[in-house]
Amino acid sequence: MNEDRKQETYIIRNIQRDEADIYWHLRLEALKTHPEAFGASFELSIQIPMNEVQERIHNEPDDYVLGAYTEEGTLAGMMGFKREHGLKLRHKGMIWGVYVAPPYRGSGLASRLLREVLDRGRHLEGIKQINLSVVTTNESARRLYERYGFEVYGIERNALEVNGQGYDEAHMNYFYTEHSTLNEDISTGGVR
Repeated sequence: MNEDRKQETYIIRNIQRDEADIYWHLRLEALKTHPEAFGASFELSIQIPMNEVQERIHNEPDDYVLGAYTEEGTLAGMMGFKREHGLKLRHKGMIWGVYVAPPYRGSGLASRLLREVLDRGRHLEGIKQINLSVVTTNESARRLYERYGFEVYGIERNALEVNGQGYDEAHMNYFYTEHSTLNEDISTGGVR
């Protein structure tokens, strides 16, 4: 990893509808370069018109796409969050669409995005847990989630199929407790 990237300052904020083009460019890159990691496909997503992409970008406290921007304004990474709907499901949220562009990997961006989502969730009335799914071959992502307190509650065999190859997904969840806090442990880069 480039030492300059490690020291670079990033701005973490919601992606806005008028930024749909830069968001969609990164989303399509993610789907094309890592088709095994996403339920959506590049082949179908590339056909979606930009006005529909804009409509998919929400800016609600419980429904948003978080972006990590360089000081120059480049979108380097993203993470979506959405609260479940329905009276019996509203206590849960889900993380989706996590991606950090290759030049920015290893700089702690995914960790910063995850910490922000968990911190925001802590302030959402009634949210008790956050769920996500990660392909089991993505060990670095799974370790990141585990460092923040996510636990695997099941493995879905052959959850995704790409070019005839099956990929398993680990379903993980994070539970908020009355006294849960995220204290950054500078020595390990994780949480304690």
